[in-house]
Amino acid sequence: MRHRAPSGVLVSQPVEVTSTTVQRGDIIQVGGRACRVSNLFQLPQGAKQLLFESGESLTIHTRTRLVAVRMLRRR
Repeated sequence: MRHRAPSGVLVSQPVEVTSTTVQRGDIIQVGGRACRVSNLFQLPQGAKQLLFESGESLTIHTRTRLVAVRMLRRR
């Protein structure tokens, strides 16, 4: 028997992100540290600069693939 989660519950889901699909709020592990994306800046040729809550930044290019944790709200 499966139990349903109460509505409005936040659940985390790992997703593969690229420069096209990365979103604010995604949590990406960099150098063993979990970093939450606070802002994104579009760069030439499809690259993006990610700004983390810690103040650090990371530039990803069109072929960069990362695993992120994305918080989803269940209805």
